[in-house]
Amino acid sequence: MEFKHISVLLNETIDSLNIKPDGIYIDGTAGGAGHSREIAKRLSTGRLIALDRDPDAVKTATERLKDYNATVVQCNFADMKQAIDSLGIDKVDGILLDLGVSSYQLDNGERGFSYKYEAPLDMRMSQNGITAADLINTLSVDELTKIFRDYGEEKFAYKIANNIVRQREIKKVETTTQLADIIATCYPAAARRDGNPARKCFQALRIAVNDELGSLERALDMAFDMLNVGGVLSIITFHSLEDRIVKQRFKEYCTGCICPPDFPVCVCGKKPRGRLQFKKPVTATEGELAVNQRSRSAKLRAIVKL
Repeated sequence: MEFKHISVLLNETIDSLNIKPDGIYIDGTAGGAGHSREIAKRLSTGRLIALDRDPDAVKTATERLKDYNATVVQCNFADMKQAIDSLGIDKVDGILLDLGVSSYQLDNGERGFSYKYEAPLDMRMSQNGITAADLINTLSVDELTKIFRDYGEEKFAYKIANNIVRQREIKKVETTTQLADIIATCYPAAARRDGNPARKCFQALRIAVNDELGSLERALDMAFDMLNVGGVLSIITFHSLEDRIVKQRFKEYCTGCICPPDFPVCVCGKKPRGRLQFKKPVTATEGELAVNQRSRSAKLRAIVKL
């Protein structure tokens, strides 16, 4: 299957990076190289480091960036410091993280990300490690409930988890459709009007399998510290959990004095480390939504290092 993915907020993201022709940039989530290629096109003596944990993405990005001054590395963006250290690079001028799952991963049924296709219950972006089936068939009711509630904001989390544990005692849950059917039985008819009943649980499982929020937490300080002064960290989020993490961390970077308000002068000496590129997150235009519905939940936030 060809690696097809429509880059979300493409022009807005590229503009936010303030690309310098001689700069060094990291695309921590290369995917189909849509954003990567647009960054690379704007470089003359500069260099792009494109990272992705998915071997399919690495293969695709390597081919699509072969005519540019770009290096493609297979790794989780949470390990980007180690990756650029190995290339002899210390600081960079911009970093992009396009979070979430790619269209290719969703549409490639055999990868097991989607409830729309019959496939092994996999969901591993790296194609290594623990699968979604491993979690579904080994975790306790309480552990599954926590995943569905915390990562999927699923209000029927306990009922679904309890049903999964009962059903796996009869037959191991190994496929996407098996799991989707189990989830559907836990939903009252009225609640099904809000979309496929499996949507939130599949999102939650994917986040858990790939430690998506943990990777983001580990990467943020690392990425900001790797920027040169004037460098930009741009991040595209797709759901409230990851967006909240990015928003709060960016706020911390932009916060200066933390002395009590009744102090006549600042004694803490804390100064802002960053400046937001825009006060509110950038979202998709009506034109982009018309051609790519998956952009509807995307939010772009960007911060400049001071």
